[in-house]
Amino acid sequence: MLQELWSFIQNPTYTEDANQDFKYRLRTLVVLIVLSITASIVLGLTIGAFEGLFQLDLGKHAIDDFFENYPAIYLFLGAVVLAPVLEEILFRGPMVFFKHKSYFSVIYYTLTLIFGFYHITNFEITSTTILMSPLLVSPQLFVGSALGFIRVRFGLSWAVGMHALYNFVLVGPIILLKVLNIPLE
Repeated sequence: MLQELWSFIQNPTYTEDANQDFKYRLRTLVVLIVLSITASIVLGLTIGAFEGLFQLDLGKHAIDDFFENYPAIYLFLGAVVLAPVLEEILFRGPMVFFKHKSYFSVIYYTLTLIFGFYHITNFEITSTTILMSPLLVSPQLFVGSALGFIRVRFGLSWAVGMHALYNFVLVGPIILLKVLNIPLE
């Protein structure tokens, strides 16, 4: 699967997968989520290493602000329901309009980059975060690539589902700790 994803990222074409078997599609979804979570963990550790090594102040993350102002259920609804639907419609939905165009790859890369860099808003915008932005949004760039892949192969609903599951795996434990009143630090 990693090789298939890598080949797609190198040369994105709008080619739907003819295999309609639900188990096959679900297995592909799970593999893509595992790859995306693994990449996010590795990239997150890299970001943390840079932050510590160079004593960078990246400011407060949006999740921290959110918890200070809203109940945990709002984060769940926002991250696991609302964001996947809206972001997939906005960033992956338009791909269908370019599926027969010779410049589909440009559209794919552009939407993936916009999706990734849109997430810099999760950080306080400072000169440090702007300079570090390619690294800071690298997890979203990776998952955005995978979301584009599954969107093209299986359809928009699969991209929404993958995005929701990905966000659930990432924010679910944080929400659980918050609900159980266990400190995150």
